[in-house]
Amino acid sequence: MITPTLSVWPMHGIPRVKPGDDLAGLLIASLEASGVAPADGDVVVVAQKIVSKAEGRIFDVAQVEPSERARELAEVTGKDARLLELVLSESTEVLRAKKNVIVVAHRLGLVMANAGIDQSNVEADGMAEPALLLPVDPDASAARLKARLDARFGVSLGVVISDSIGRAWRLGTTGTAIGAAGVPSLIDQRGETDMNGRVLMVTETAFADSVATAAVLVLGEAAEGTPAALVRVPVRSAPEKPASALVRPKGEDMFR
Repeated sequence: MITPTLSVWPMHGIPRVKPGDDLAGLLIASLEASGVAPADGDVVVVAQKIVSKAEGRIFDVAQVEPSERARELAEVTGKDARLLELVLSESTEVLRAKKNVIVVAHRLGLVMANAGIDQSNVEADGMAEPALLLPVDPDASAARLKARLDARFGVSLGVVISDSIGRAWRLGTTGTAIGAAGVPSLIDQRGETDMNGRVLMVTETAFADSVATAAVLVLGEAAEGTPAALVRVPVRSAPEKPASALVRPKGEDMFR
């Protein structure tokens, strides 16, 4: 019996990404220089930050005019009202606001702090206070990258766009798939049986999140500058699903 294995290779040599850069081309060049030949079923995990940068999702906080709602939230949280206006523009609902904290339902359905807006490691490029927003459609971004990678290497790869997101009841962030293509992001095992023949009633596996988390172990979250990784995963026989399939419907969310 062959034991399934997991391998993760950091993808080096990717320069600082700027708006309009050919991100797929940069990923291809990194893979070609790595000496690791991508194989069918491998997954390229890409940090959300470089996807957003390439897609020009950078905004100047200094140019934002805050609304009355943003000013109210600034009083509660102590955060910059202009930044909070950007948060509101990316959100459908404010779930929690307290000193130094704002948790929202993002327009993509994700529940996260600050609507995923980041100001660390964002180059100014003439902006006074640059801030980076999530991609407009991360699943579509992943699909575009997959098409280019597949065409270049002649294999069928998965692509996962990963962000570091905190979790209820747990400290610290972990890799979370906010975009995916070519992978079974959510594997539904309901109806299958366990080793004792008991029918599984609720088991669903967040495959894309698991791959994202594995990649985070070699990605650079601060100054390391390693924004992508190639992950070789055990074969999974399940239908492909985008990362949006991982979002729990509001009606099933017991914490909202």
